[in-house]
Amino acid sequence: MKMRGKTLMSNSLRIAWKDLMELFRNRLGLVMLILMPIFMMGMVGFIFPSNNSLNHVKVGLVNQDGLLGGPTNASQAFLSVLDQMNSQTGMLDISNANDLVGLKDSVQKGDIQGGIVIPSNFTQCLMSHRQGTLIIVTDNSNPQISAAMQTALTAVFHQMGTMLAQGIVANATDSSPTDALAMVQPYNIEVEGVVSGHTSYFDFIAPGIMAMTVMMSVMTGLPAAISQEKEVGTLDGMMVAPINRLSIIVGKTIAQTARGLLQGVLILILASVLFGVSIQGSILLVFGLLLLGVFSFVGLGVVLTSFAKDQETAMMIMMTLMFPMMFLSGVFFPVQQMPWYMQSISKALPLTYAADALRKVMVLGAGIPQITTELTVLITFGVVMTAIAVPVFKRAMTR
Repeated sequence: MKMRGKTLMSNSLRIAWKDLMELFRNRLGLVMLILMPIFMMGMVGFIFPSNNSLNHVKVGLVNQDGLLGGPTNASQAFLSVLDQMNSQTGMLDISNANDLVGLKDSVQKGDIQGGIVIPSNFTQCLMSHRQGTLIIVTDNSNPQISAAMQTALTAVFHQMGTMLAQGIVANATDSSPTDALAMVQPYNIEVEGVVSGHTSYFDFIAPGIMAMTVMMSVMTGLPAAISQEKEVGTLDGMMVAPINRLSIIVGKTIAQTARGLLQGVLILILASVLFGVSIQGSILLVFGLLLLGVFSFVGLGVVLTSFAKDQETAMMIMMTLMFPMMFLSGVFFPVQQMPWYMQSISKALPLTYAADALRKVMVLGAGIPQITTELTVLITFGVVMTAIAVPVFKRAMTR
């Protein structure tokens, strides 16, 4: 009985040693095995900001006060105090905008995260001892940043209003016309979104999940489509057939495109039916972006799969690459809340641009002019990766 146990253990150890030696001989697979936990711990440890305060949020300013020929001293005083407070906190990066339409267009393009509008009757209202209205324009596609910015700006405006109220009370006379609310709270703060209606966290996350699903469908389907066929020998039959090698890549691409689009459409239907997500922009543009996302990731998937010796290594490479893109591309939470060095990395990931473009179209109702940057990046990335994929695939098939 002891001899059987020793023999069983000895044989088991030999098999385990054989498998481990295969792992160590597969250098690419060994590298991926080491990089995976490093990437995961690095992202978890460094992706989140060390504090919850807002820093250098890009905000547009529309000052309409005085456009009708009235005095502008109240708005100038307001902006002077705002600049002083902002120089101490560094919370905002303020840029001027011509009008409300241009401000909202800049938000749709992603140039700014929100805006402040000073109406044309601001000074007139304050001088007649009435509340002066300030409008905060928020980005509906980014509810976390919008809520934080709205809270911070409201607190700042109330603090500035308290300072102004103290001066009003100190200078008031018995004959001065009084509005009790205007004396205590001079500023009336209103909030306005780029598009009308209430948006939730799921409005933010649904476009990102669609882009992520398309990426995962392509990236996980290609190893099975190429590496598995190479292992079982069916790929050799296609290689000796009288067809162009490019036809094989195109055929695999079409299959993965259909698979990715099917999953994307299912997510869109579920998000609309179960969670009330509405599409503010063109539905055709949404499908076009999904197709473009597939095109962008297919070339990358072919290149990575071609370097792998087997399906297991190919899957490990794909997972090592997909996890950073999932967490760093703003799918689950805003890129603006990440540390600056993580934001720099996110700008190099194609999924960031795919998710941003879908979010702008679905939530903000943006058109092609507002997403030209994302379209350019995705098309360029797809063309470059496809150009690399064709010769790399041919070389890999001749090994």
